[in-house]
Amino acid sequence: MDRIVVVGASLAGFRAAEALRARGFDGALTLVGEEHHQPYDRPPLSKQVLTGDWDVDRIVLPSAAPAEDGGDPFDWCLGERAVALDPATREVELGGGDRVGFDGLVIATGCRPRSIGGEDLAGVHVLRTLDDALTLRADLERPPSRVAVIGAGFIGSEVAASCRARGLDVTVIEALPVPLERALGAEMGALVADLHRHHDVDLRLGVGVDGFADDGAGRVTGVRLVDGTTVDAEVVVVGIGVVPNTEWLEGSGLTLDNGVVCDATTLAAPGVVAAGDVARWPNARFGGELMRIEHWDNAIEMAQAAAARLLAASDDHAQPYEPVPWFWSDLYDRKIQLAGRSGPDDEVQVVTGDVGERRFVALYGRAGRLVGALGWNRPRHIIQWRQRLAEGMDFADAVALARSEP
Repeated sequence: MDRIVVVGASLAGFRAAEALRARGFDGALTLVGEEHHQPYDRPPLSKQVLTGDWDVDRIVLPSAAPAEDGGDPFDWCLGERAVALDPATREVELGGGDRVGFDGLVIATGCRPRSIGGEDLAGVHVLRTLDDALTLRADLERPPSRVAVIGAGFIGSEVAASCRARGLDVTVIEALPVPLERALGAEMGALVADLHRHHDVDLRLGVGVDGFADDGAGRVTGVRLVDGTTVDAEVVVVGIGVVPNTEWLEGSGLTLDNGVVCDATTLAAPGVVAAGDVARWPNARFGGELMRIEHWDNAIEMAQAAAARLLAASDDHAQPYEPVPWFWSDLYDRKIQLAGRSGPDDEVQVVTGDVGERRFVALYGRAGRLVGALGWNRPRHIIQWRQRLAEGMDFADAVALARSEP
């Protein structure tokens, strides 16, 4: 293998390129990225960058070690979007018409925000890229009289917290009965709702969006809800999830279904692997469930796995990728962490700490097995429970163990 192309100069793509070099690949290595920026960390976009506490330079990922000749270890192709994959010639076609050949390919094109229409109005924002964050931050610095956030998932909740940190009035609109119900379940989601209310956020739960109101000159003035009411807002942030960037792969022969479908080792086709938000694969640790994980930690770990798979001497040397998912979210003065794969129908038991003080650990069980651990301001405990999830435990045994520990 002499030429490897990484499409997506994201966290996953960049870490995959680093891992390829670290594993001894010394051929041509090209990183293709749609954004003009060097790779950067996304989690601070909705927090420290949005509040203005961090400068942009602070989120740029450190450069890889220089090559032996002192040059850059990668060939950068930034500001170029991949538009097609030709499996016959093994080439990636770029938006400008150039074609980049490869022997090995890493797909790390990530996702884009899901649209509800109306984002062309001034004052209506999505948040995925650095440019998105800087544009939104500039709008918040005007400042607006009120901000509306559509979607109370992790991004929407973090944006709401950041806006409150700026002293702005905030309304959060969520179609589900409580925030984060799909990820945390109704009981724990209700605690997130209480946290927002404690910080004077106006929550509109269980109601959908019908459209936007505007001033007739192209500027948003509010969000129309399906119950007939209107939430006044000069700035609106739409955070209703993401869509994998796979359109450029249509007709390539790869299996596309809510992402690039891979085998258990991240292989999507001979000589082609995928990593990060765009990749979907069966995780044997959770019964072979097809997973697509949009977390920072997974981007790094899957990049390492994909690099190893691409360079594996044979299929017999390939290792399955079987992580225990883990992520965190900073909301106001709380650090919320979740390890595992919890769902809205799981059994939930608070095993340590105090819910009233918003400092506790809750365990999730499904079919008698431990499947998740949630911590509010309990980072050390969640690290421990992530390891236990990797080892596998019966739910009853896990609850008993947690309650026996100091």
